[in-house]
Amino acid sequence: MKYVSRGACDGRGALGGVLKEVELLSSLEHPFLVNLWFSFQDEEDLFMVSDLLPGGDLRYHLQQQVEFCESSVVLLVCELGSALDYLQTQRVVHRDIKPDNILFDERGHAHLTDFNIATRLPRDGLACSMSGTKPYMAPEVFLCALDEIAGYSYPVDWWSLGVVAYEMRTGIRPFIVHSSTPLDVVKNILNVSPHYPRHWSEQFTDLIGKLINVHPGARICSQRELQKTPIMRNINFKNVLLKKCTPAYKPPEDHLNCDPTLELEEMIVETKPLHKKKKRLAKQRSEQKSTDADRNLTKEFIVYNRYKELKKKAMEMKENEWQEELNKLMANSQVNQLSCIDESNNEAGTSSKSNEPIEYIDRTPSPKSAD
Repeated sequence: MKYVSRGACDGRGALGGVLKEVELLSSLEHPFLVNLWFSFQDEEDLFMVSDLLPGGDLRYHLQQQVEFCESSVVLLVCELGSALDYLQTQRVVHRDIKPDNILFDERGHAHLTDFNIATRLPRDGLACSMSGTKPYMAPEVFLCALDEIAGYSYPVDWWSLGVVAYEMRTGIRPFIVHSSTPLDVVKNILNVSPHYPRHWSEQFTDLIGKLINVHPGARICSQRELQKTPIMRNINFKNVLLKKCTPAYKPPEDHLNCDPTLELEEMIVETKPLHKKKKRLAKQRSEQKSTDADRNLTKEFIVYNRYKELKKKAMEMKENEWQEELNKLMANSQVNQLSCIDESNNEAGTSSKSNEPIEYIDRTPSPKSAD
């Protein structure tokens, strides 16, 4: 569960970003995303409940100096590539793919999280703001900031995925870029081909090179293009989507896959801890009318329940199946024979097809006797 203070959001001008993130997440669902399940609020905070990923984030494992083999990196690229391909069908650009935003489940499968600066593009439209984390941002984002191009699109996420894949394999990033590096310097750095270690296989080098190609048009930017690379040709992407491919690296189960001191610091610094919220809010509500409490809620914040949405979708699917079955039955049914009725013969009590009399059956009930 992730929760943010409404007061702090208002103070930092970040409330719009939180509302936008919840609205976006409520419309997305994919096996390799951290999916939203519930969103709700009270007078103090906004809450989001999402998938539980106990394997920790990729940054933590890199800091623990875990050595990821090529097969681990390739599977992560497949899984997150599938997620990016899905996001593209939804016209969504994530814009902040980095190790901190990649979480592992208990089996080691990768999931993409943190849609705080993601955006949904208009059809055939471009993004133009400089958003993201500098060391993982694509060249066209910097070119747009320098007013050298009009904007950028979905390929920026695939560049970031390539940088993450390189760092995951070597422990360092392919380009020495920091948050303080000037834009024109970054532009020159990214135009220089990175160093590829000699012990890398030719196919793995080919994959990374196609992901961090400075030209968006030549860069891998779809699952179909990913499947065409030599290292991916023997991978069954349907099995990847169903999580039937076993990751080579499985996060440890004997300890927390995060730094517990950070969590402890947050608990100590927190001035309004959750475990005391119920009593605190009850006191506040007793001191003010319920209408005032309702007025304090953020009306734009979506109250979301994925269980209800899944139930609604299941019912819609059943209704569609019933309708298709009904249409099929109606199409297969045959009317034996239809004949026109001669009105002139009807008066004489005979059918238009023959001279045989028509039998009329009176099915009205007889009146009850007075007895």
